[in-house]
Amino acid sequence: MARRDGEAATSLGDLSDRILVERASDGDDLAFGEIVRRHSGLMRAYTSRIVGSLSEADDVVQEAFAIAWKQLPTLRDGSAVKAWLMKIASREAFALLKKRTTDAALDDEIDAPTVESTNPEYVAVHNARLAALSRALDALPEAQRTTWLLREIGGFSYDEIAEQAELPVSTVRGNLARARASIMIQMEGWR
Repeated sequence: MARRDGEAATSLGDLSDRILVERASDGDDLAFGEIVRRHSGLMRAYTSRIVGSLSEADDVVQEAFAIAWKQLPTLRDGSAVKAWLMKIASREAFALLKKRTTDAALDDEIDAPTVESTNPEYVAVHNARLAALSRALDALPEAQRTTWLLREIGGFSYDEIAEQAELPVSTVRGNLARARASIMIQMEGWR
């Protein structure tokens, strides 16, 4: 029995995430389109809070969906697609922040040279310090890294972080305290 386009779209909207993921994994573009329609709004709102711009959030979400499309067959539990997509979007948003921070630091050094920034030793130490911080962040468990970045880079409150991560505020505080302690230990040589 052939369906009209309107009926197919309606029936896709009625399907669970798990079934949509199974169909999309088998190459069903319409099923993946429904996943995009269903979850892109939340991903856009979340990433715009991280990157601070709707246009950059759109780019992040688009990149996240491109990654998701390629990696969809690796998702074990299709009913967890929302959390999986949010994780990909979060990773891409923080990668953009990291790139933006690095680019801004380089632009600042290029645009406004100071006596220190023209000193090769200062530049080498500064770059090594940034690399050490990057390594310290990469070594953190994901929950701690995300909490630290949202708080320290994004300027989010504990309540906002708890809401986005769907965690109690006490867990957010604990993650942040452990992240700060770990970073302090790893950055001890840079004091």
